[in-house]
Amino acid sequence: MVQQGTGNPNDMQATTLGTSVAVVGAGMSGLIAARALHRQGIDVLVLESANRTGGRMMAETSALGSRLDLGGQWVGHGHHRFSALAAELGATVFPMRTPKRPTVVSDARTISAVSPSMLTAASVLLAWELRARRGAPKRWNSTTVQEWLRKVPTAKARRLLEVLVEVSTTADLDRLSMDALATMIHYQGGLSTMLSTNGGAQECLIVEGAGTLTDKIAAELGPRVLTNSRVTSISRDGTGVVLRTHSALIRASKVIVSTPPPVSAEIAFDPPLPAGRRRLEQDMYMGSVFKAVAVYERPFWLATTDAEFLFLDGPGFAVFDTSPPGGPGHLCVLVGGRKARELDRLDEAGRRQAILGPLAAAVGSSDILQPASWHEKSWHLDEHAGGGYLALPSAGSTVGTFPLPSDPIDDIHWAGTETASEHAGYIEGAIESGERAAREVAEAFQRGIAAHRRAPR
Repeated sequence: MVQQGTGNPNDMQATTLGTSVAVVGAGMSGLIAARALHRQGIDVLVLESANRTGGRMMAETSALGSRLDLGGQWVGHGHHRFSALAAELGATVFPMRTPKRPTVVSDARTISAVSPSMLTAASVLLAWELRARRGAPKRWNSTTVQEWLRKVPTAKARRLLEVLVEVSTTADLDRLSMDALATMIHYQGGLSTMLSTNGGAQECLIVEGAGTLTDKIAAELGPRVLTNSRVTSISRDGTGVVLRTHSALIRASKVIVSTPPPVSAEIAFDPPLPAGRRRLEQDMYMGSVFKAVAVYERPFWLATTDAEFLFLDGPGFAVFDTSPPGGPGHLCVLVGGRKARELDRLDEAGRRQAILGPLAAAVGSSDILQPASWHEKSWHLDEHAGGGYLALPSAGSTVGTFPLPSDPIDDIHWAGTETASEHAGYIEGAIESGERAAREVAEAFQRGIAAHRRAPR
């Protein structure tokens, strides 16, 4: 890595750094790509705008010393890359405690699985599943989920479906098209996979916290990761790329952009990106999600009930028992879409009460109201991640379906979970995309070396 002054009298505080490959974003995909290249002996530099690494993954330590995730955390069924990475880095994977189905609560009462509203919602979910397999009609591209749900006959069934879609996608229902929803369902292998714990996308957890894995990868890369380094522009001239941050110029042969399209849209590209890529950035937005974890000395609720709930009242939220083996007790809460942003109007005490009040009534214990520690994050307020869990296409858009295009543009390569051919939107997809981008770059270097050797001298 070369460092020198820029030579620009109007930019005397900046330095110039040289590297073979610059990686924009220190989330899982960017770190995986950088690690793969570094292990092949290719010089790499990771540029992260935030003051931490991890992107949409983030682990914390509770007041009781346990680790928990405020970002991506689940090892889903078939997430082989994620499982292998956890094993490599010495992490402990355990199956999440889960009942056959969550308890659905409305008006402080449990809704029976055979009630009219539940049966109606189940029939709608089945219809969506079948339509996703056959392909959505063209009109669904301009029909939002909110518009479609107006056809559902009962208010309680509509509300159940709203909360399910909000929590599973983090989308605003008046911005998510039925076509995009059907595409997600088809791509992820069906609603049962998307919504299920055992055998589904929320099957296992990591005792040490999934975010610990990105911490360890960043530690391996050491000084090759620069935080507080927001990339503001990327220029290419046929001989490589030049990236600018607020304090430096970085000259590289190749760049891997691992941030999602709505975030990379903040970067100025010279020359401009092709129209298709620009449209992708303009027509997508990051989902909104509030996540909280309440920590207790022990999972006392197990004496009377499994703590997996779907609450339809108030903000509408899902609760999962993410307690590690042997304790302490962890209860994970997710609120998605517009309702997640409405929680921003409350202070922390108000948000805790809005969540733990209904939960205490459902569990039948006021001890729920007194966690040993409370951890929360509104990802849509994070200026670096932009939101979570993933980037979503706006209704009416003809771009933004998974997997997103990732073909290189000159010396610019693309990573990020949304570009994965399998499990896009999940940590597994982020790992896959990072590996693929690193492979593309390494192969491009090999072709360049081979061409140089063949050139007449």
